[in-house]
Amino acid sequence: MGCCQSSWFKGTRSEKNRSSQTTGFNHAPPSNGTEAAAVGGGDGGGGVPAFSEFSLADLKAATDNFSSEFIVSESGEKAPNVVYKGRLQNRRWIAVKKFKKLAWPDPKQFADEAWGVGKLRHRRLANLIGYCCDGDERLLVAEFMPNDTLAMHLFHWENQMIEWAMRLRVALYIAEALDYCGTEGRPLYHDLNAYRVVFDESGDPRLSCFGMMKNSRDGKSYSTNLAYTPPEYLRNVVWVDNDSKGTWMRIGKAPIRFKKNLFRLDCLLQASWLSTRILSNLVRRVTPESVIFSFGTVLLDLLSGKHIPPSHPHNMSSLEGKALDMIRGKNIHLLMDSHLEGNFSTEEATVVFELASQCLQYEPRDRPSPKNLVETLAPLQNKPDVPSYAMLGISKHEAPPTPQHPLSPMGDACTRMDLTAIHQILVMTHYKDDEGTNELSFQEWTQQMRDMLEARKRGDLAFRDKDFKTAIDCYSQFIDVGTMISPTVCARRSLCYLLCDQPDSALRDAMQAQCVYPDWSTAFYMQAVALAKLDMHKDAADMLNEAAALEEKRLRSVRGGGS
Repeated sequence: MGCCQSSWFKGTRSEKNRSSQTTGFNHAPPSNGTEAAAVGGGDGGGGVPAFSEFSLADLKAATDNFSSEFIVSESGEKAPNVVYKGRLQNRRWIAVKKFKKLAWPDPKQFADEAWGVGKLRHRRLANLIGYCCDGDERLLVAEFMPNDTLAMHLFHWENQMIEWAMRLRVALYIAEALDYCGTEGRPLYHDLNAYRVVFDESGDPRLSCFGMMKNSRDGKSYSTNLAYTPPEYLRNVVWVDNDSKGTWMRIGKAPIRFKKNLFRLDCLLQASWLSTRILSNLVRRVTPESVIFSFGTVLLDLLSGKHIPPSHPHNMSSLEGKALDMIRGKNIHLLMDSHLEGNFSTEEATVVFELASQCLQYEPRDRPSPKNLVETLAPLQNKPDVPSYAMLGISKHEAPPTPQHPLSPMGDACTRMDLTAIHQILVMTHYKDDEGTNELSFQEWTQQMRDMLEARKRGDLAFRDKDFKTAIDCYSQFIDVGTMISPTVCARRSLCYLLCDQPDSALRDAMQAQCVYPDWSTAFYMQAVALAKLDMHKDAADMLNEAAALEEKRLRSVRGGGS
């Protein structure tokens, strides 16, 4: 459990220690007066790691060298940019998006874009926590959401469909995510659809941060399914009737001819493939208004339970399609998901229908803003006290089970997450567990020990007086010298970080204490508390059991030695 040279320590380094070894340039994030450790903010960002640069080795280790078994992209290896799940050495699960090699040839441009998205922190987002630029490799690292996508729950469900109240919650939460991103100066979202909505450990829907990042350096949307494309993207397309030579379509000044009867013209926009020549003329830069149009298509998905296009255009002057015809004709029950079996409010459905219609307006200026979306959807929430996992029919994230071994006072305090009790125990234990962990030469004693011990003494006084920020500073001075490594100092600073709401740093210190003293139960107990603070409860329970087992083993050894 744990390793002294853990690559995770490198993968979470702060801004001032970011390395340029893999990219060949010294890159710093855009200056905005904040440090990397403080990147984030917004609502609900607590517990999310600070945005950082990862090494390629870290991500290869986390994904078993990008094994196909770790792919979580809905289209598997055929996806334009494959997404993998992975697990870091600190036991945190992550999602890793691997871009095509030619998507971002300039590593600085990619890093700048990643740092911009990495500043966002919100409970409605699957937040971006890092990136990697190594040679031709371009990768993004995000929080891993274990409960599938909206597309899976809507279109491919097996045991339980999404009930109406949960669909309303999904719509509101995604609208809140878009509203937050807009207020933070990131209003553009690329290719918003049901596959971009993911569900966290508690079943709450979140918007994937990957859509905040451009798919390539030019910032255009490369979705090839034009049935879901905002109408303003198709305004330079002129449809020409069939003639004896085939069906013609002219894009700007580029006439394209399809062989006769290859496919019907009204099905063209549903084609899942298009030639590079056609696509390069159709793609447009994403705008805030086009994002709202895409949100409207997600509302259609939630209403119908099917992935249907909003319209089937036959020419540039007519956007009357099946879905819009139903909306405008007030055919609510015809469009609604039959699996709901009428278990929905017609009044609520009517409001969502009207909102979808506004989002799908032909003129971009006529579409609502994200703030309008939130204001419309918030009053519709009819089961605010029912947790999302219950409405999805998935298991609740269980609390850590009772440890298999008897608990000491330290183990009991850690199980109860009683940081005050842990503090008292560490004060009383003092440094008796440090014996034998350091061997210093006479020269090291004479040259460095006095300053180090003075820093540790100041840290001990601050720790005793519960001045935890000062204790962190003093213990850091002691640790940074590096001549003497104390597991007790690491454990004490770990607790200080926990009390200052920095669980990632606390976990790192607890792991370092284990590296110095591999069989020290306190190091495992502190890791258990930090993991629980990070909502990694199963891992916390495993660590708690391991700590208790080590403690019991130590007690048996003491009894055996005394008999």
